Amino acid sequence: MRFIKFLFLFLLAGLPLLSPAQQRPGRPAAAQPTPPKGQRIELLPGTEKLVGGTFNGVEIRKLIGNVSFKQGTTLLYCDSAYQYLEKNALEAFSNVRIVQNDTVTITGDHATYDGDTRKARMTGNVVMRDPRMTLTTSLLDYDLNKNLAYYSTGGHLVDPENTLDSQFGYYNTTSKVFSFKRNVKLVTKENNIDTDTLQYNTVSKIAYFFGPTRITGKQGNLYAENGTYNTRTKVSNFQRNAKIETPNYLLGGDKLVYDEARQYGVATGHVSMTSKKDNIVLRGDVGRYWRAQGRAKVYGSSPVMRNISDNDTLYLAADTLVSVEGRPPKNAAGVLYAYPRVKIFRKDLQGRCDSLTYDRQDSIIYLNKRPVLWSEQNQLTADSMEIRQRKGKIDQMRLYANSFIIGQDTILNYNQVKGRNMVAYFVDNKIKKVDVLGNAESLYYALEADTAVTGLNKAVSANMALRFADNKLQTITFLTNPDASFIPPHELKAEDEKLKGFIWRAPERPTRKLVLGKHFAAPVKAKAKPKVKAKPKTTVKTKAKTAPAKTKAAPVKAAPAKPAAKPAPKPAATLKAPVRARK
Repeated sequence: MRFIKFLFLFLLAGLPLLSPAQQRPGRPAAAQPTPPKGQRIELLPGTEKLVGGTFNGVEIRKLIGNVSFKQGTTLLYCDSAYQYLEKNALEAFSNVRIVQNDTVTITGDHATYDGDTRKARMTGNVVMRDPRMTLTTSLLDYDLNKNLAYYSTGGHLVDPENTLDSQFGYYNTTSKVFSFKRNVKLVTKENNIDTDTLQYNTVSKIAYFFGPTRITGKQGNLYAENGTYNTRTKVSNFQRNAKIETPNYLLGGDKLVYDEARQYGVATGHVSMTSKKDNIVLRGDVGRYWRAQGRAKVYGSSPVMRNISDNDTLYLAADTLVSVEGRPPKNAAGVLYAYPRVKIFRKDLQGRCDSLTYDRQDSIIYLNKRPVLWSEQNQLTADSMEIRQRKGKIDQMRLYANSFIIGQDTILNYNQVKGRNMVAYFVDNKIKKVDVLGNAESLYYALEADTAVTGLNKAVSANMALRFADNKLQTITFLTNPDASFIPPHELKAEDEKLKGFIWRAPERPTRKLVLGKHFAAPVKAKAKPKVKAKPKTTVKTKAKTAPAKTKAAPVKAAPAKPAAKPAPKPAATLKAPVRARK
């Protein structure tokens, strides 16, 4: 009996394999029906119980205990199964396991498999494994023809270095590339990556993202809307609106490459670097950042620095801007370097020089190589200069070697002061006093009512002190060996009107538009729509008799005005105080 039972089970299992080879009698071979799309599913020996029959009009085989199937290089194991003979399909229950090419294994509680389309669906505690990763989910569809697995109920991926969660996911078992969508979270040893759409190569360990992405880590935070991140080398290649943020700096641009191992980043296109502690923003076309050194460099298309302090905004442009982070306790604020072709703009101060150093700790700006500054109608030049600030406002300007100040009066004459060194003192960003130290010379025009020249004051002294009010000279005090003279207008000669070394550089004075360029350009305001004029109301006109117009009107005679009293002429409008010599 055991032999007969075994023979019955063997013949029943072989029926699906024999049926395709059989032909209907009387039909030629060329007229055979189209063969099935897929290879027949083969039931392997070892099943403990097999029951055949028709259930709900469908011919099936019910297999129980140690069930296993084979189709090509794909194996399926389960505790029990229904095999649909006409459809070349099956349904597996309990401890289901699918193995493909001895590399991909999928386990779960329940599975359906279509042998023609070679598509499987696994549900309940699904786990997919290959040598590089493990994926867990509640439902997984697997296309064996395309070697593509996908889920839509949330999945959790683990590899030796990273974990990843998402709502939707696709995995190509050939290319070893995962595609994730919605609520994607990748966790590495150093960073957390949050995005909406991401591809992850389990071989190269490179993540590709295609939407707003945030990378949060110990070294700083990164943001971009397109790019790649190598979880092995820690190199980010960001595209579109990329940013990197550290406790002290924010660096952004159209593109950003950042190497975490070297702590080095390069941004290109609409680059912006913000120093949070100092409220300083640098903008340009290219930016480089060395985090370990606390150093950032911005260049390309005349980069611009903006510094806002107490509602006063200082703009500074040059070919290259370098910001060095402060190193306490020596300098907690840091230093900014600008070179060459430096331009400065503030509403009350403009300037140029070849190179500049801005010490943010002491609020001192050092200008080198042919510096020139303009404050209102005054031009200041020297071999080098310092701008000292206090609470965001100009406190002093110090001029070193070949110092020269030129100011235009109300009728455009050039008042001039020169000397070896000078110190200009400011109150509310206006000049109040100038000390000329060494080889002092001055040339100032005396005016009558600010409209006519009454003479020229010339003086030479070892030192001078000039006092101003509303940016106009009030007094000059000559110190140590003074020699002063007053030249009346009729005795003035061309050589008397300029001190040696006079150069009026007003055409070089930078404008706001020139300094800010494209980097801080004001947004274009939309044109207001023209108002529609209301139609005038129609009125009924009546004819009226008018008197003929007179050809000439009698002139109205005004009473003669009293002659104005002439003011007494001032001998020296700019010299209210007598010449004094310090003993």
